Amino acid sequence: VQLVESGGGQVQPGGSLRLSCTASEFTLEYYPVTWFRQAPGTEREGVAGCNDSDGSGETYYADSVKGRFTISRDNARNTVYLQMNSLKPEDTAVYYCATDLMIPRRWDDDSEYDYWGQGTQVTVSS
Repeated sequence: VQLVESGGGQVQPGGSLRLSCTASEFTLEYYPVTWFRQAPGTEREGVAGCNDSDGSGETYYADSVKGRFTISRDNARNTVYLQMNSLKPEDTAVYYCATDLMIPRRWDDDSEYDYWGQGTQVTVSS
């Protein structure tokens, strides 16, 4: 399983970015996918997750991004997106997407995911 993130970059506070996570030889539609981020000197944290494998279509968000970030899927493109609006300097981090063959017990526990992308840098600065 190979995951590839894209869409990172530098943006001013209040701006928006859309991150994409695609997979090769693996159909994301059937598995949970979660976006994590890690800023220098901090632990990796779950940002947003989605799980359609049980048909629930549930989504999960960290409190710090609720109302600003949206996770979504485009199954035709085998892609999971993270739309990030109203970005703040504290959103600066490397963003990773992750997936696993099993539904995680906790969506934001990074130890529950076996497959990771290489990460994409998001910098929010004026």
